[in-house]
Amino acid sequence: MSAKEEARSIEELESGDLARFVMDMFHRTAMHYALWFREVEHQLGTENAMEIMDEVAQKSISLQLNRMGTFFGFSVTEGVPDILSNMKAEKLVKLTEEAGKNWLANDGIWFQAVEKRYGMNDAKRCNDTCWTKFSPLEAWSISRFLDLGKNPGLEGLKRALQFRMYAGINIQSFDEEEKNSFVFRMNNCRVQAARKRKGMDDYPCKSAGLVEYTTFASSIDKRIKTECIGCPPDSHPDEWFCSWKFYVD
Repeated sequence: MSAKEEARSIEELESGDLARFVMDMFHRTAMHYALWFREVEHQLGTENAMEIMDEVAQKSISLQLNRMGTFFGFSVTEGVPDILSNMKAEKLVKLTEEAGKNWLANDGIWFQAVEKRYGMNDAKRCNDTCWTKFSPLEAWSISRFLDLGKNPGLEGLKRALQFRMYAGINIQSFDEEEKNSFVFRMNNCRVQAARKRKGMDDYPCKSAGLVEYTTFASSIDKRIKTECIGCPPDSHPDEWFCSWKFYVD
């Protein structure tokens, strides 16, 4: 029997198990944060939950980083570790790409775990519903970061689309720009490109995309409407995987 199996207190764990236990505590903290948001949203509504989260995030992240900084010996200024603040811009841009890859991998791991146990239909159902929550949250986060204001219009949306989690790991472009509309194209999608290299068909992501892009655009500005030009399983040219038109009546 291992020391972990016999342990009756944290102090009785060995170093390796203690390290894994600390990581589990970090995970529990992240999950508790998410569950708090979910319940406040359920009880008080999305808009109120986001306003409360704005206050909570600033206080909680700063407090946690300061405590970890004291423990590990790194300094923090205004809620940001100095090691990040002092990093060169080129390296920070690269870090945003790595963060985007982590986010995408996390998304894929969840999808595959559900698919393995319950099949593709349930995995797609969970995925599409998840986007109804994440897309408005990401729009709120970007809008707040960029100070876009309440109704920034199509120009505000164009800016916001370039700050999404996948903006640094996919290749995207704007086309057919007019006064009251523009077309957004995903020229290279990391997920679809990987499937193509393996000789697999496109992942049929249109159901998720309709939720994702529609809610993102309307969360940036309620006046903006979304039209799908093409998204797998739709056929598409080699130049892009999916294409979306955003417009204001």
